Amino acid sequence: MSQVSNSDASAKFAIELQGVCKSFRRTQVLSNLTMRVERGKTFAFLGRNGAGKTTSIRMLLGLLNRDQGEVRVLGLDPTAEPLKVRARVGYLAEDQQMYGWMRVEEIVRFVAPFYATWDHDLALKYLREFELPLATKIKHLSKGQNVRLGLVLALAHRPELVILDDPALGLDPVMRKQFNRDLVTHLQGEGRTVFYSSHLLYEVEPVADEVAILDGGRLVRQADTETLRRDVKQFVLDRSALAALRDDMSVLELQRAGDDAAVTVQNASAVRALLDREGIGYRMNDLNLDEIFAAYVAGKVDDDAGARAAVDELAPQR
Repeated sequence: MSQVSNSDASAKFAIELQGVCKSFRRTQVLSNLTMRVERGKTFAFLGRNGAGKTTSIRMLLGLLNRDQGEVRVLGLDPTAEPLKVRARVGYLAEDQQMYGWMRVEEIVRFVAPFYATWDHDLALKYLREFELPLATKIKHLSKGQNVRLGLVLALAHRPELVILDDPALGLDPVMRKQFNRDLVTHLQGEGRTVFYSSHLLYEVEPVADEVAILDGGRLVRQADTETLRRDVKQFVLDRSALAALRDDMSVLELQRAGDDAAVTVQNASAVRALLDREGIGYRMNDLNLDEIFAAYVAGKVDDDAGARAAVDELAPQR
């Protein structure tokens, strides 16, 4: 990848990270993280708790310095110009704290002076659409109302980029669906760039244009959602065929299925063509984003040595 620049690349990409590393004492949290987020996309940043998602987001906001590598947000270095970055970014976190003694209308007026581009009419519009009572104190709002209020505060200054760090965590399934409906209506419909960090895969699958999977501080896959669904499939076939085919399969996960084996691969087209050419019977299963994510972060056979060992263990001895 070419060096991050402030010219053509920054016009196309809202977020750019190149070779980013971060450690806390002797624990490495991020290792050579490199990725780009195109403007106008809804980008799902996926990983289990502790994968490095929140650390990455704190770097994007200029709240945490990187050890090495380059970071650009809307063409700016957030470490050098954190206030300029935050003026153009809307941020909503799962644990976002607000003054409970304030009324809804009071906190909106309190936050407004911090943003030169604050649009009070837009804030009131969102409050009406989200059915938030202006006179109610924040401490008396429900969890769902708190999330929606946080979204109002993150959007009313018309940010170019919206960063959501597990914002719907703790909401019940109905509330999460409602939140994502609001996300689609108010962000995608306006062409905003949305960087959505989560480990609740089913909630981002309907809205994500592109997905990045982070595991142990390393980026293991980045692709648009349709490409992921096309490339990552599960093949169920006779275990006796495994040993002969293992070198041609990019195996993510391998499980016993009675006398058969269930093999999840990330090169489905090539595997399908190989099985057809060899005349080997199989069943191919489509996977949802949750299953794809699990294969990448829990399968643990996504390298040649791991795949060979797993196949040798599962395949019947000759």
